[in-house]
Amino acid sequence: MAIAAAAVIVPLGLLFFVSGLAINLIQAICFILIRPLSKNTYRRINRVVAELLWLELVWLIDWWAGVKIQVYTDPETFRLMGKEHALVMCNHRSDIDWLVGWVLAQRSGCLGSALAVMKKSSKLLPVIGWSMWFSEYLFLERSWAKDESTLKLGLQRLKDYPQPFWLALFVEGTRFTQAKLSAAQEYAASTGLPVPRNVLIPRTKGFVSAVSNMHSFVPAIYDITVAIPKASPSPTMLRLFEGRPSVVHVHIKRHLMKELPETDDAVAQWCKDIFVAKDALLDKHTAEQTFGDQELQTTGRPLKSLLVVASWSCLLILGALKFLHWSSLLSSWKGIGFSTMGLGIVTVLMQFLIRFSQSEHSTPAPVSPAKNVSKGESSGKADKQQ
Repeated sequence: MAIAAAAVIVPLGLLFFVSGLAINLIQAICFILIRPLSKNTYRRINRVVAELLWLELVWLIDWWAGVKIQVYTDPETFRLMGKEHALVMCNHRSDIDWLVGWVLAQRSGCLGSALAVMKKSSKLLPVIGWSMWFSEYLFLERSWAKDESTLKLGLQRLKDYPQPFWLALFVEGTRFTQAKLSAAQEYAASTGLPVPRNVLIPRTKGFVSAVSNMHSFVPAIYDITVAIPKASPSPTMLRLFEGRPSVVHVHIKRHLMKELPETDDAVAQWCKDIFVAKDALLDKHTAEQTFGDQELQTTGRPLKSLLVVASWSCLLILGALKFLHWSSLLSSWKGIGFSTMGLGIVTVLMQFLIRFSQSEHSTPAPVSPAKNVSKGESSGKADKQQ
């Protein structure tokens, strides 16, 4: 990590991890003392508490890096966002798609109840992973034999969620890279599926399970397509911490859950068709550099995240000054050593968070391409893969 980048990342990381540990402590206390008495009361409190942490990352996008997120959708969908339960399906284009989702949720008023299906290792991330666990994110091992019952139970637990929530599901199973696209294209060609150009082949089992278990209490599916204009560099966590801007285009189409097919096979095919359409939409975006079929909505840049970060910063600075005065920590070499070690730990944790977010270090969902088979045989194998 460059010295200049470290000079920015370390204080921001210190702010995030110290405030995050305080939030984790509050979440743990509420989980132990309140949740056994009233799950919904715990959820309402945790929604507010978790938002205090997520807003720091929203601030990172909005105010520090100045990333512009332009939302294209129809007025009715825009009006309903944040006012209803929704299953969110999105292409996994960049390293910060999940943060883009949080920004959209914050604009819609449901950031604290924005949930996602994540890989199991995510919950081990200090601060952010622990807060996700307290917030009822769903964690899977990418093995359907193990994940089927876990996903079903997690989805059914959301049935009595007291406030509008979004559940994000990245059905491609991994983040987009050119290497993964090449593998997906080879697999599609060998199995008779439409060959993708801008997306990966969706893994439909999780989506089918989500529809099956949520259709009675979730009214809508938000089909979200994320694209990066050619003139804009792709946003990454490192670029965000360095304060370097980008532009992200987001296309949102709302589908009614009740209008989906009734059988699991038909729902799986519906999901595949959506991604074929999403692929064509991204082709059109590449040509036009906009989503011209929908209106550009005004989302603004709310002050809430700026106020939260300013408040956390003041508390941290005042607390640090009082602690240093009380402990005389920097008056001895031993104290200086402990302080240096603490900053070193924060730097390592930030490096780990940045590396974890990078698409080239993500683990692809397992795909076993079938070669040298007839179209009929390959179609059957393709169904088994999904």
